[in-house]
Amino acid sequence: MMSRRTGVSITEIESIKQSIEDIVTTPIGSRVMRREYGSIVADLIDQPMSDVLKVKLYSAIYTPVSRWEERISIESLKVSDVFAGGMQLDLEAVHTLTGQSLNLNIPLLMGSSL
Repeated sequence: MMSRRTGVSITEIESIKQSIEDIVTTPIGSRVMRREYGSIVADLIDQPMSDVLKVKLYSAIYTPVSRWEERISIESLKVSDVFAGGMQLDLEAVHTLTGQSLNLNIPLLMGSSL
């Protein structure tokens, strides 16, 4: 497994975080051969924060991550910070092969190539 940013070798946990970031920040329909891949988070991120938007965000994250990242089972997720063009995702999950509990903190920058 390798970092998509640096090309250096990464751990499986880092690979899972990288995968989740990719799933959540990729708009649905943008992958030519995999049109269903991604999420609708990019459509939601710039809306005014409200309880309804939080529920939409949680669904927009949980559903595609559960579908496309088979190495984990999500126990809980929380958007701990929302800022212009991004957010901080705090996710508790279980590694499906090892049963290891994971606490993942993933910064999500929407529309960024970094």
